[in-house]
Amino acid sequence: MADLSLLQEDLQEEIDGSLDFVSQDEMLTPLGRLDKYAASENIFNRQMVARSLLDTLKEVSDDERDCIAVLERISRLADDSEPTVRAELMEQVPHIAMFCQENRPSIPYAFSKYLLPIVVRYLADQNNQVRKTSQAALLVLLEQELIERYDVETKVCPVLIDLTAPDSNDDVKTEAVAIMCKMASMVGKDITERLVLPRFCEMCCDCRMFHVRKVCAANFGDICSVVGQQATEEMLLPRFFQLCSDNVWGVRKACAECFMAVSCATSQEVRRTKLSTLFINLISDPSRWVRQAAFQSLGPFISTFANPSSSGQYFKEEDGKSPEDCGSAQENSEQVRTTEDVRTEDERNRTEDLSSHVDNDDFATKLENAMEDQNTVSNNSQRESDFQTESSFHCTLSSESCGEMADENERGSHCCTAGLQEAGLNSQETSLSEQELYNSFHFWRTPLPEIDIDLELQQTSEIILDREIQELTMPVSSNIPMATRKELEEMIENLEPHIDDPDVKAQVEVLSAALRASSLDPQEETMASVGKGTDSQTELTIDDQQNFKPILGDIVPLIGDTVENMDSTIHFIHNDSDLSTNSSFSPEEERKSKVQDVVPQALLDQYLSMTDPSRAQTVDTEIAKHCAYSLPGVALTLGRQNWHCLKDTYETLASDMQWKVRRTLAFSIHELAVILGDQLTAGDLVPVFNGFLKDLDEVRIGVLKHLHDFLKLLHVDKRREYLYQLQEFLVTDNSRNWRFRAELAEQLILLLDLYSARDIYDYLRPIAFSLCADKVSSVRWISYKLVSEMVKKLYMASTSTFVVDLMNELVEKFCRCSKWSGRQTFVFICQTISEDDCLPMDQFAVHLLPHLLHLASDRVPNVRVLLAKTLKQTLLEKEYFLNSANSHQEAVEQTIMVLQMDDDSDVKYFASIHPASTKIADDAMSTASSTY
Repeated sequence: MADLSLLQEDLQEEIDGSLDFVSQDEMLTPLGRLDKYAASENIFNRQMVARSLLDTLKEVSDDERDCIAVLERISRLADDSEPTVRAELMEQVPHIAMFCQENRPSIPYAFSKYLLPIVVRYLADQNNQVRKTSQAALLVLLEQELIERYDVETKVCPVLIDLTAPDSNDDVKTEAVAIMCKMASMVGKDITERLVLPRFCEMCCDCRMFHVRKVCAANFGDICSVVGQQATEEMLLPRFFQLCSDNVWGVRKACAECFMAVSCATSQEVRRTKLSTLFINLISDPSRWVRQAAFQSLGPFISTFANPSSSGQYFKEEDGKSPEDCGSAQENSEQVRTTEDVRTEDERNRTEDLSSHVDNDDFATKLENAMEDQNTVSNNSQRESDFQTESSFHCTLSSESCGEMADENERGSHCCTAGLQEAGLNSQETSLSEQELYNSFHFWRTPLPEIDIDLELQQTSEIILDREIQELTMPVSSNIPMATRKELEEMIENLEPHIDDPDVKAQVEVLSAALRASSLDPQEETMASVGKGTDSQTELTIDDQQNFKPILGDIVPLIGDTVENMDSTIHFIHNDSDLSTNSSFSPEEERKSKVQDVVPQALLDQYLSMTDPSRAQTVDTEIAKHCAYSLPGVALTLGRQNWHCLKDTYETLASDMQWKVRRTLAFSIHELAVILGDQLTAGDLVPVFNGFLKDLDEVRIGVLKHLHDFLKLLHVDKRREYLYQLQEFLVTDNSRNWRFRAELAEQLILLLDLYSARDIYDYLRPIAFSLCADKVSSVRWISYKLVSEMVKKLYMASTSTFVVDLMNELVEKFCRCSKWSGRQTFVFICQTISEDDCLPMDQFAVHLLPHLLHLASDRVPNVRVLLAKTLKQTLLEKEYFLNSANSHQEAVEQTIMVLQMDDDSDVKYFASIHPASTKIADDAMSTASSTY
């Protein structure tokens, strides 16, 4: 017992001592407590002091002298020998600085005099943790604009420059360079150019520390963007060239990663002549890591060559635009076409002198004679004129194809001119067999309108003829085989699904003309050379073109062939992509088809090679994904007139084995559609879009998230085709993927504006009802909004009974549902319709209100609770039920009285409370989450 009593006495003494200690602290002033623990030998006590400095400063903020005293003690605490104390202090400095800024009248110049010197001094602290903390604090202070401009110039920058001196510590130097680069954008161009830029250029040439050069390379783009174009090109670019050829691959890799930012700060000329060559060197770097970074930056670098005046950033100029917008779009279109026309300007200038001797009247007369008398064999002069016409069409297909065909003409001039001479000597009239003459296209078609002959076409044709006649050197046999009918028929069959596209239709017409030409007897085909030769040449291979020319002079024209082929060819004048994508082109011509003048061709060739399977092995396994990610930017840079350069690459990426690549394209296909325009979208993107709809859910979600954005760009008829496929979005690989269905509901709300009332009722209504019965409440909530918007859309449709039918189906499917969840869904839908004013209250009272009030006797309390909320907090707030006495108002009030006497306490509560005392959305959501 004695031992127990002694223990109790000792315990009591300890408690009294601790109470005395607490009471002593309570008796001290804030400054006294600060002094007491700041002088403690216990490290944790001093850490606690640093952590509580802001609270202490707030307690004494009313007295300026006490505030100054606290700041002075902070300066003394900054000299603490323990690194953890100094680091803790530095973490509190930004908060203390903000407090001083807010109370500046009471504490003038507190930050500049007491806190900033500590931050700057800690930048050179021996402890790494303290330095890192001070660097972060300095950046926060600069970002919050708590440091005056004068202090930046006189206190911060000089210290950083000293820390980057040649004799400075290596670690400190590297960190100081990083801080200088990061603060450049915060301090502005003037300070950066005067104080930071000279030292930065020196650091780029640091021969001893590659870490310093690597930091400079990594932040090179930030410095360039701050100092501007002139300083970049005069001072920084020479340093950048040195860094790109550094011996350490990490430095070169950092240069590749910031290449786009550097390019943005230079002129177009420097970008094209210097940076493009430098980038090619990085792409072919010996280090795989450098090549990987370069290929990842290739697309962004190409995008810096974009020219808004010729990129064609408009879509469907005639639809949904104001006159001002249409005017600007037309100007852009003219600029694009002008750019294409410039490509052939030199060639036209060279041929103007030679074409001055062409007799245009004689040409027109001969063409008219060929149209009037199809069975008459013309003389040799007519055959020569016909061949000239063929040549003129041949040269006006497009700016690019003209150049390609001209080259082929020069190479094959011996064949075609010799064949022409031989055909002129052997021409005679023979009869055609009925089987060879008959073709359904000849008899089942709409005649094409007659057009006037363009003078420029005639001149160009004469030039081609003169050139070929001058180069006549050797005879060629006339029995060289042509493209077979089977090949031409296969081409036509492949294009038939896209016949709605005007360009594709023109191409089909050209192929059909070539098919007719191939069906005629060679000896009788001399007189049909007007238009025939060009049409077949357009789609035949190069060898077949040369073989086809010798027998052009023997073709007999059919009815209206001359005008037909002239019309179909004129469709091709502004079409740059049809010929270039022909599968029968040789590899050399396919390479020529990808030539453009927007970006350096070497860069584009490297970008197109990113889909090469060998790149995945030698560079990066995800290089195709990077290519897909930057493809819209590259397409925008090249413009829709150069889409043929990217088409094959896009199709390759769309069929890539990696779903991540296809997913990337799916998320950006709507943006690409805006860039390309409606015709290219319909021909090239719609098939890819259809493939994505049947892909994995990870790919389909990309299409679904922008479904409205893509469909609104399509023609109305093409858009309606997707109504049949919307139902497929309800089926997912994983039934738990409820976010997929929620996104579908969101997109359907937007799609309501794109379709007619009948389409909404026939196709979208079943999907909406299915989503309203989803297992996940988040999907149902969006679906209620969808149905309400659907009611609004159908009601606004003129002379439509669909809205009445829709409301009747709502009553039948949900209000009279055997499951209480279905009946609750009906109340939710009625509540949403009323809240969003989707239907006039008089119509709501007639079609939905009676069925809604009938649920007051529902056997499930959850339904009655939600009904009470809807009536009390939504309907009775509407003006229709407040200011007009009618039978519907009386019915609502009687129902509320019944609910107020309900057996369930929750029903009574919500039927009795005032609407303003709670939030309908919060209560309804809580009910939904607790009852499903």
